Formats: sequence, structure tokens, C-alpha cells
Amino acid sequence: MAVTKRGLVLASTAIAVSAVTITGAGIHLSEGQAFFQESPKGLVDEVWQIIDRTYVDGTFNKVDWKATRSEYLNKPYANKEEAYKAVREMLKKLGDPYTRFMDPQEYKNMQIDTSGELTGVGIQLAADEKTKKLTVIAPIEDSPAFTAGILAKDIITKIDAQSTDGMELNKAVTLIRGNPGTSVKLTVQRGDKQMEYQLKRAKIEIHPVRASYRKDEAQGGVGYIRLVQFSANAPAEMRSAIQKLEKQNVSGYILDLRSNPGGLLFTSIEIAQMWLKQGAIVSTVNRQGEQDREKANNRALTDKPLVVLVDGGSASASEILSGALQDNKRATLVGTKTFGKGLVQSVGRLGDGSGLAVTIAKYLTPSGRDINKNGIEPDVEVKLSDEQRQTLSGDREKIGTSADLQYAKALEILTQRIKAEQPTAPKS
Repeated sequence: MAVTKRGLVLASTAIAVSAVTITGAGIHLSEGQAFFQESPKGLVDEVWQIIDRTYVDGTFNKVDWKATRSEYLNKPYANKEEAYKAVREMLKKLGDPYTRFMDPQEYKNMQIDTSGELTGVGIQLAADEKTKKLTVIAPIEDSPAFTAGILAKDIITKIDAQSTDGMELNKAVTLIRGNPGTSVKLTVQRGDKQMEYQLKRAKIEIHPVRASYRKDEAQGGVGYIRLVQFSANAPAEMRSAIQKLEKQNVSGYILDLRSNPGGLLFTSIEIAQMWLKQGAIVSTVNRQGEQDREKANNRALTDKPLVVLVDGGSASASEILSGALQDNKRATLVGTKTFGKGLVQSVGRLGDGSGLAVTIAKYLTPSGRDINKNGIEPDVEVKLSDEQRQTLSGDREKIGTSADLQYAKALEILTQRIKAEQPTAPKS
């Protein structure tokens, strides 16, 4: 089974409430639609075989996986819907919400559009591994969810009038999605508060990088770069932003990864190489041990002082990048602890158009830290209240200004680092 970096996604972004497709998937899953039509059991066995070969946990959640195969192959299946139900039951034994089967419509809905345009309300969802509750990883900037004020860590308790208690993640996503212009009502639990959001679905055009030159804030100016998603086009936009700011002779950078839910593994590696001249970036570990270690390639675009902003909505690929920069002492991290999602998936198409996502590895930072469930602690903690976060979410123009307390602290630290690295004038 050939798996390429471009076929790998990071688990926290695998369920986006938008129409998305994972491109370049690295698993060949079926011999074809005709085989499946002749034998629904063929699909059940094919899924079992893929899990048996590639699943990250060799104990299969302490389940007797060979006995599971016998159990499900001894059942009769009159049609593909019965086979789909059996596959879902079988995968549920793994206790992993990110290893999942998708029927043809669900698989079509989760394909990433390489143009960067999504359709939906613009939130990334996960099933909390402890409580199993539907949890918002982060809203996509400028999406209906972001504009309405939905925040990372919000718990969705109802979709329209339907309770999400015990609801499968795929079903929740299907209920939230819909045609542009239609509406969906989400009931959200945030701490002790419960609130309702009436969201109108829309097409969301994503430009992952936003950059600006901030003059007079430090000698030579500062480059502010906000990265909102690790999509396929993010490396090109990041490279262009850094090169433009270098021509403007900035003295340092603030890289904002707050509420960035992650994305493609290869994108995080490419972007890390733009900031790191040397050193390890990330290692992926499958059940046989270390599978791959990615390193800087001596092609950094700048070595100027760098401060990185992170928060509880910074997940997966954001944690790879911030962890690499922190472990290599390339940047100072400011904000709050990151989300804590460190799983890698490969996603592929079955013969009848359905799909399978498989957790094949976890990743570690250069120093060997396991991010999954733990997150990354910032070097300097700056917490925001719910009210302060809502204010920034409601008025994006305040993000990265003096009204943004985390940014203000990052700027203070960056200014100190810039001054510390300036040569001192010789005494006369």
C-alpha cells in the first residue's frame, strides 16, 4: 500500500461541515464496483483487511480482530445498505471516531475542493474522545459560523430540534450540511451557557494566508501573517507573503495560528521548512514504530525573530508547525494550550463510490512529544475571556491589533527579541 504525504490528512480536520474532498488519497481500497455489486461481503472483508494491515493500534482497541472478521463474514447481507451498517458496527469496535466508513454521499461531501471553495456553515467538528460530545474544533474565518460567533470548544447539543446525544459524527455533519441559502439552527453549550445560532449555509472561499506590514511598531517594521488553514494552496501563499515582507525589510514576524484547525500533513512540513534552516520537523509513528522523520532542508526564507500565536483552536497541522518551531527554539509561542490532536489518516474511495478513512499513524514533535490529547503549552500564556474571544470573532478587523491582547503580548516579546539581536554600538 503506497501512502504519500499528499494523501495524508490530520484527524482533527477530517470532518468539516462543508463540502470537502481529500485529494491524492493513498489507499487502493477495492477491485471495483462490479465486485462489490456481486458480493456485499466483499466490501466488509476489504474494509477488515485494510484495518488489519494499516490501523495505528496493533491491539485494535484490545478487540480480537480476527474473530471480528469471522463474526461479520458469517452474516448474510441482502444489499449494500446492510453491508454499510455492518461495516460501521465493525469499525465502532475500534473506539476511534476518525476511522470511519462513509456512504457515497457522505464521501462526496467530505472531498476537499482543490479550488479552496467550500459549501456549508464553516465549522470543523470532532467527537470528544472522553465525552463523545460533538465539539467544535474551530470555525473557518469569514464563514457563517465564524460571523455568528461560534467558538472553538463549543459543544453542539442540538441540530435544528434534534438532540446530538449519542449521534454519529457523520450523521451530525449530514444534518448540518445543505444547499447554499438554506438555514440550520445549532444549539450550543459553552460552559454553563446554552445558546442558539440560526446559520445560513453559504459557499466559502478560503484564502489561507493573510499578511500585512506593520510599520512603526518596531525598528524596520513587523510582518504579521495569519494562517487560517493548511490547505493545498497554503504553501504558495505563505512563500509569497514571506518573500514580499522580506523585500519590505521587516525586522521580525508574528505568525498567527489561532483557530487554525489544521489540514494536510505535507502542507505543515513545507511551511515549517520556510521558517527552519535545519532541524527535525515531525516524525510519524505507525504500529511498527517510526515510519518517517521530516527535516528542514536548509531552504528557510528568513531567520529573523519569530513569535507564534496559538490557542485551543490550533489543531493538528498547527500543532506540528508550532511544535517544530518551539522544539528547535526558532520561535516563542504565545497564547493558550493547543487543541491536542495528533493523528494522521489516509482516506480512499471504495468501488461503489463510498469511502474509508483510516487512522494509520500518530505524530511526534522533534523532541518526541506526543501531542494527541496533550496539546502544546505556549512559552508565554495569555488567556482571553469568552467575551474577549467573541469580540474578536465578531469583528475580525480587531484581530492582530492593540485590541487583541494576545497579539499585543506577542508584539511586546517580538520587539524585545529584535532589540536583543541588534548589534550594540561600540563605546567611544
